[in-house]
Order: sequence, then C-alpha cells, then structure tokens
Amino acid sequence: MVPLVISVTADAAPDLLLTRDRPVLASSTKTAGVAGRFAVDGDMTTTWLSGSPAGSQWLRVDLGRSQRITRVRVGWGPEFARSYAVQVSDDGASWTDLYRTGGGDGGTDDLKKLSGAGRYLRVLGTQRDGTGYALRDLRAYGPGPVAPATESAPGTSLAVPAAAAGLAQAAKKELAFKLVSSAENSTVAWRKQFGYIEDIGDGRGYTAGIVGFCSGTSDMLAVVTEYTRRKPKNVLARYLPALRTVDGSDSHAGLSGYPAAWRTAAADPVFQKTQEDERDRMYFDPAVTMASTDGVRALGQFAYYDAAVMHGVSGLRGIRSAALRKAKPPKQGGDEIKWLSAFLDARVAEMKKEEAHSDVSRVTTAQRVFLKAGNLDLNTPLSWRVYGDLFRA
Repeated sequence: MVPLVISVTADAAPDLLLTRDRPVLASSTKTAGVAGRFAVDGDMTTTWLSGSPAGSQWLRVDLGRSQRITRVRVGWGPEFARSYAVQVSDDGASWTDLYRTGGGDGGTDDLKKLSGAGRYLRVLGTQRDGTGYALRDLRAYGPGPVAPATESAPGTSLAVPAAAAGLAQAAKKELAFKLVSSAENSTVAWRKQFGYIEDIGDGRGYTAGIVGFCSGTSDMLAVVTEYTRRKPKNVLARYLPALRTVDGSDSHAGLSGYPAAWRTAAADPVFQKTQEDERDRMYFDPAVTMASTDGVRALGQFAYYDAAVMHGVSGLRGIRSAALRKAKPPKQGGDEIKWLSAFLDARVAEMKKEEAHSDVSRVTTAQRVFLKAGNLDLNTPLSWRVYGDLFRA
C-alpha cells in the first residue's frame, strides 16, 4: 500500500499516514462486527465500538517502530468521549499524553502541531457520552518512514487475541476487582469501599478507596486532583496543598479532618467515577496491556494488575524483570504456567521486602491456588483465602 501524503497547509506538515491497517488492540469490543481494526481501515462507514463495562476504555495501535507524531485525527461515532487522551508509548505500558481534553463533543477532532514519539498510539476514553465509545476513524501522521505492513509488535493482532482477551471481558474485569478488594478491603463488595480510609501503618500515610490509594505514594493526590478538575467545589479540594506536601511520606501534616471529608466525598457519584477512572488509568490499563503483550490469559492479567496495585507499575516492571531471569512469557515462546509461577515467585520476594506486606496470602492462597488448578482463564466458581478469611465468587 502506498503511504498517504496529506496536503501542505499553513498548520500541517507534509507528513505520512502511520496508522492505516496497523495492528490494533482494544480494551473491549461489543461484537466482532465492531472490532478495533475498523478504526484504522480508512472506511468511515465502519466503527470500533467498545463494550459497556464501567470505567476507561482504550484503543491501541502498533505503529511498527518508534514514530514521531505531529498530527492525529479522531473521528467519533454516535457515542463519543466527553473526556479522553491521545497518548504514545515505547513499551505499551508507560504512556505520555500528546493531548487531553475534558470537553469532547463528538464529531472529528483534528489535533495538529503535536509533539511526541512512540511505537504505540492510544486513544484512552475516560468519560463517555453514551453506553460505550464509538470510534469510526483514527489517523496519526508523522515524518515516517512508515513501518512495513508485515512488521508488528509481539502480542498484538488486528483483534484482541483469544488468549489475551481475559480481563477485557466485563465479567472477568469485575472478578479482578473483587479479588483485589478481598486483599485491600477484606470484602468482595468493592463498590462499597469508596469511603474506606485509614492509616494501616505501612509507611504510606492514609490508605483509602477502592484499591488503597495512598497519601504517600502520589496516587491519592492524583485522585483528588482529578476530582477537583471535574468538580472544583468539593470537600477535598482544600486539602490539595497538604497532599502535595506529604506526598512521599507517611505524614498527616495539614490533613486534620481529611478522613471525614474523604468519607463525605465518597457519597458523590463524581468522586466514585473519578476513583474508578484513576484506578484504570494508573493500574488496570497499564497492567493488562503489559500482560496482554506477554500473551497471558485472565489469571496472568489479574496477577499483573494486583502487583501494580501494591507496587505501582514501576514495581510491576521490576517483578517482571526478575521473572524473566527464570522463565519466558508465552509470547517469547515460554510455557504460561512456568512463566506465571516465576512471576509469582518474584512477586512474593518483592512483598517480603516490606514488613507491612510480609503476609503473602493474596498470592500463596489465592493466585497460586488458581495456577496450581490450571485455571488460567479464571473460570468461576472460585474460592480463595486472604489473611485467613475465605472468599468466594
């Protein structure tokens, strides 16, 4: 296929189309007839339509090699993103914004004079107008050269591979949230944990919300910052200066009355949605993307996600690097069970470095149990123990 050259105007460079028919990975797809590949086929009558689970959804395009991006056209269908970001990444796990808006109104957004580079391009929807996200057309431009049509990233295809679909399915994603909640909140009823907050003495200050956002590790600050962007007049906004000051420590300085304010905010649907979206943006999406690229199924994707929640995405990468010294993931020709066993070994070793996390039952009597049973797809019913308590789903 001959690369499309766009015409030169005062505000657009003579760049090449980089996305036509490139491999695509989607967070979810409603049906096979609206798969992710239809967003990059150049046909405005076809559409990618996400599934309808709550939270963020995304479409990722593999450009074949690192590319400099100067312009992106995002053509929405009848269901569009009120809030979304266009992002680039070199590894499909860590993302940098090229553009972000909270005022999307559908139609076609022609984003010019962009500056960024990466092998992967992603549109990340964080607030939808309807029941899902409909993307008719996604085009990215840059100086090139365009990667050969046969070059693709490990773990990507024109649709979500069956082995990697896993947590992109709404029911499996919900199950993952229950499993994490059993460890973070001692209950599978994660939607009742928006108001949870306490200092558990792990050196990370206050731990709160649906995945244990912490005042000492930046993610709680990110949640309150985003909440205040969406709703400037809220009960937590006045604590932002203090949260910035205590970030990186276990201090409560300036946070007098903060737990009560957090519990009050938890009744606000805007705050609840913010917690869900930030959970997905910071932990779920990067972890599942990394796991999908490694070719692991639902159990492995959950194991990556759970590691990201406790150790951060950078910690997840460290655990994965340690596992690579012992085994190879499926996409590198390794056996999935051996790979996950090595990954869980590395996870336990990392947990034991901190006294507060020395109880490793969320791995040994949960994830490891599923692995020994060969339940790589996390098929229900499940039973597991965390901190001695029995849970079922």
